Amino acid sequence: MVPGVVRAFDPDVLVTQHGTDSHREDPLADLNLSFDGQRTSYQAPCRHAETVTGGRWLALGGGGYCPVRVAPTAWAHLLAIVSGRDIDPATPLSAEWLKRAAAAAPETPLPADMSDGTPHPVPFRPWDGVAEAPIDRAIMDTRSMVCPLHGQDPRDPRD
Repeated sequence: MVPGVVRAFDPDVLVTQHGTDSHREDPLADLNLSFDGQRTSYQAPCRHAETVTGGRWLALGGGGYCPVRVAPTAWAHLLAIVSGRDIDPATPLSAEWLKRAAAAAPETPLPADMSDGTPHPVPFRPWDGVAEAPIDRAIMDTRSMVCPLHGQDPRDPRD
């Protein structure tokens, strides 16, 4: 999400896609986000929808390669944020869900709560414009292509 571009475009509704490929357990993307990082990425369009579109936001699910460990937790966080009821990452998973997940994927170690073992709360650090990690390079590549089209500086973390 590039806030300056969203504001410049001034959409009537914000449509976002939220695959789980960004999670660190995804075997292909190498974007290395924790569930807390994903939650933060979901909170940004929620804020933009409130300020730019009057709350009109269509959040879509998407792909990912960890259907038991990652997708259910990531999408539960997304749906909670969309509905205005953010979930504490320390919330334990239900015994019923754990039973079903264990039956569906008996070789998969299951989480105990709505996190992935990261300490709670994980402090959010705004991006400083440095592109060293793969996810930062992906963000910078996207910003370098999109920001100039809208008069934005790709290195300015505020836009």
